[in-house]
Amino acid sequence: MRVAVFSSKSYTEQTFDAVNASFGHELVYLEPRLDRRTATLAAGFKAVCAFVNDELDAGVLGELQRHGVRLIAMRCAGLNNVDLGEAARLGLTVMNVPAYSPYAVAEHAVALMLALNRRIHKAFNRVREGNFSLEGLTGFDMHGSTVGIVGTGKIGVCVARILNGFGCRLLTFDIQRNPEVEALGARYVELPALFAHADIVTLHCPLVASTRHLIDAASLNRMRRGAMLINTSRGALVDTAAVVEALKSGQLGYLGLDVYEEEEDLFFEDRSQKVLLDDTFARLLTFPNVIITGHQAFLTRDALDAIARTTLQNIADFENRRTSTRIVPLDRLKKS
Repeated sequence: MRVAVFSSKSYTEQTFDAVNASFGHELVYLEPRLDRRTATLAAGFKAVCAFVNDELDAGVLGELQRHGVRLIAMRCAGLNNVDLGEAARLGLTVMNVPAYSPYAVAEHAVALMLALNRRIHKAFNRVREGNFSLEGLTGFDMHGSTVGIVGTGKIGVCVARILNGFGCRLLTFDIQRNPEVEALGARYVELPALFAHADIVTLHCPLVASTRHLIDAASLNRMRRGAMLINTSRGALVDTAAVVEALKSGQLGYLGLDVYEEEEDLFFEDRSQKVLLDDTFARLLTFPNVIITGHQAFLTRDALDAIARTTLQNIADFENRRTSTRIVPLDRLKKS
């Protein structure tokens, strides 16, 4: 099948080309992000392959459908950037990659915890400048610390396993309990209790209407003073303006982000020679107790290979009219 691959990068092309050798799809890589201005590039394609920051709202979907697109193959798990109800109305099939490498994201989340705790970013810069002072680099033992894990799906379970190995006490929250997490000794509690008792809060839940700004001024005020917050899930889980205020007051002691609620105009591009126009993001960069990475938690060779393999299999299944568990169910589409 002929597929337009939007938001393509060198690592996308290298991985997809290698995996596609066993599928034989015609992949056309397009560097621009998919939005209303670029949707016309999909003319002549029956499928588009999109990523986390591509726009698939009603206007874009309508444009794609008019150009003959029939399949939206998301090369990610999240569907928050897709108007699923409109896709159903237009008769577009939506497929995603529900799981690729939960280890990649989980390990990155823990890496952010360790780097923030032990001030690795500050120590690295000091040593490069010949400054070997240890002032201001004091951390705390992860062993015995209480970590609150919000969302205990595949990634949350991996995080729980790693932190259990460190000897952390685990508090968890999810709308559905996971026996694998409970077997590690984790205790399910309500969110207010998790916020109140956790030294570290790490987010591993999807972005839906009920979780948008899950971390707001009220939830930040419930946290222990000086707590650490980690988000490797979706940017809009966190009210960034509220987080800035909590950092300024000292209520929030550490912040590790791999995602940002306004990241569409920032991440995945080299903007080092441009003026940063997002004042809120610029303010975050001024705090010494903040580490931000540019949505790279998924970026391991293993994860990229799994993403490519599942995405190309999805396209093959659609082309050959095979049923697949990775087709977003029609009843879910209609309810969205």
